[in-house]
Amino acid sequence: MRALNQVTIVGAGKIGGSIAKLLANFPDYQVSVLDTNERALAALNGKVRVITRQIKADDDLLPFLQGQQAVMAATAFDQNHHIARAALAAGASYFDLTEDVATTRAVRKIAQGATDGQIFMPQCGLAPGFIGILAHDIARRFEQVDTVKMRVGALPQYPSNALKYNLTWSTDGLINEYCNPCEAIHHGRSINLQALEGLEHFALDGLEYEAFNTSGGLGTLCETWAGQVNNMDYKTVRYIGHRDLMDFVINDLRMGATPEKRRQLKHILEDALPITLQDVVLIFVTATGYIQGQFRQITDARKIYHQTIHGEVWSAIQLTTAAAAATAIDLHLTGQLPSRGFVSQDSIALHALLSNRFGQYYAVDRFAQEVPV
Repeated sequence: MRALNQVTIVGAGKIGGSIAKLLANFPDYQVSVLDTNERALAALNGKVRVITRQIKADDDLLPFLQGQQAVMAATAFDQNHHIARAALAAGASYFDLTEDVATTRAVRKIAQGATDGQIFMPQCGLAPGFIGILAHDIARRFEQVDTVKMRVGALPQYPSNALKYNLTWSTDGLINEYCNPCEAIHHGRSINLQALEGLEHFALDGLEYEAFNTSGGLGTLCETWAGQVNNMDYKTVRYIGHRDLMDFVINDLRMGATPEKRRQLKHILEDALPITLQDVVLIFVTATGYIQGQFRQITDARKIYHQTIHGEVWSAIQLTTAAAAATAIDLHLTGQLPSRGFVSQDSIALHALLSNRFGQYYAVDRFAQEVPV
């Protein structure tokens, strides 16, 4: 009888619970979930075959991770370094969903102590995560790549407020990406751009959208492609008008100026904006460069909608984030990733993700084209 894959997820919220459900619905996984919230654990335990354990905020996680092959940090990003250190001590591989650049740097340092078979792989969600895997795959098709543009948005299908937005994932993460510096490559140089700047408009499938700079979406791609690309950037997609209102709140009203004001903004947003499961994730990558001496453009655009998974309605952002994270764990445990230390998202081959039992949710009909320009 094949041994079970032992995986612990720290965080029983929307995304952590979704990852647990995806993994636990396959018989070769034994999933444990840790959280401080008893009600969240009880709700999860009633829906899927998992082991749940309530912990305290200051608990030493090492005893809970002993004997585990992998741990997924699916809680607030400021806890990730604590979880990563516990994973290191337990000999478990570590995964997370963070878009926070400083957190990823801290995880990289911790990964220097990894043992054989133990990896540390942050940024395993949608953006950063899948968007980097897709962009890396497209860029590699060129003999000489010039520009790579990545655009991602998780949007309500039926916007009903002035922001044209509903809460679909972590409010902390949303504020973080709207406030922090944004990495990019411009004319061959690595630079930082200001969040909410770089406004542009585009149309896809008959609908108009805007996009603007946000932090963290590039993951480690600027490092991977340093010296090999002239321009590379990442922007978040929203319905037209959203950016101006958020710029007024975060910059003109200075709600992004201090940690305390960010906490106030979180409370305001969570009090005013309802959660929706009726959303769509838009993924758009376009790259230009040279193939056989001809200047060409390759574009891949996908829309992923909310759907019913295992008898339960999942939002599109819930599904895409959980599917990418579960795929990273599954590829590691089946020996398809580097076997030690820090592992970046672009180590995952696009075809391996799309053919994976969890990653197959990304294999949707898409608007894709390769044309000379």
